[in-house]
Amino acid sequence: MSKHISVLLEEAIDYLAIKEDGIYVDCTLGGGGHSSVILSKLTSGHLYAFDQDDYAIKKAREKLSGVGSNFTIIKSNFEHIKEELAKLDVHHVDGILYDLGVSSFQFDIPDRGFSYNYDADLDMRMDQSKDLTAKKIVNTYSFEDLTKILYRYADESFAKPIANHIIKRRKEQTINTTFELVDIIKDALPQKKLSKKGHPAKKTFQALRIAVNDELGVFERSLEDAFTLLKKDGRIVVISFHSLEDRIAKTMFKEVSTVDIPKNVPMLDLPEADFSLLHKKVILPSEEELALNNRAHSAKLRAIKKN
Repeated sequence: MSKHISVLLEEAIDYLAIKEDGIYVDCTLGGGGHSSVILSKLTSGHLYAFDQDDYAIKKAREKLSGVGSNFTIIKSNFEHIKEELAKLDVHHVDGILYDLGVSSFQFDIPDRGFSYNYDADLDMRMDQSKDLTAKKIVNTYSFEDLTKILYRYADESFAKPIANHIIKRRKEQTINTTFELVDIIKDALPQKKLSKKGHPAKKTFQALRIAVNDELGVFERSLEDAFTLLKKDGRIVVISFHSLEDRIAKTMFKEVSTVDIPKNVPMLDLPEADFSLLHKKVILPSEEELALNNRAHSAKLRAIKKN
């Protein structure tokens, strides 16, 4: 199992501008990398961390306990950020962090079915109490729905032939494992594509994972609530790993940081937007980080502040 290395750690902490008495939320606890640094900067403040994966929670709790005691782990999807914090009588916070995607733990535990590098049951659930799995999608969804998932969530150019091969194979026998799906994908792709760099199943696995966990819908709904939770000068930092997540963050950040002023209407005092972007261009990992951590290559960071 590879070591968990938090991506864009220094940049995320800098943009959160942590106050020692502040209230902070890590929506994606994972291995506890970001959370442990946030916690180390708090004295009378408190950290609330969300995760729905029992194994990640267990490992992160051990790590955080060695840093401090002023933290609370919430076993829930961060989609429920507002209601779960309200249960704890927390209604306003100083900072919220999203480190999106799949944690290293989930990728590196073969039987979770997230990776095309291990032969395992086709699962891909971040919350294993849920019913929908990747196996259910590939064995029951229509050709049209499979194609839509591959196009929409991974921009897979060969969505139709991959979906067609899945339909054909499942008529012969149930598709149960990651390697069975990898073989189907390889059969569906032309040799020219197979000879290119990168794993041929990467996009399909990404698309299925997003569909199983409703990742984009969950993020969008959570971010809407996150805006309402921030105190004045509070900050939200989002680290994303593919263009669809980044587009949501970029679009929603722009909406709340822009004042809609009608054209040709003279105004002496321009109204201030509710939020301000903390940087003009998206933040990318440094060359040093890219050399140390392969998982940082697709990472992007965006940050915003409540006025």
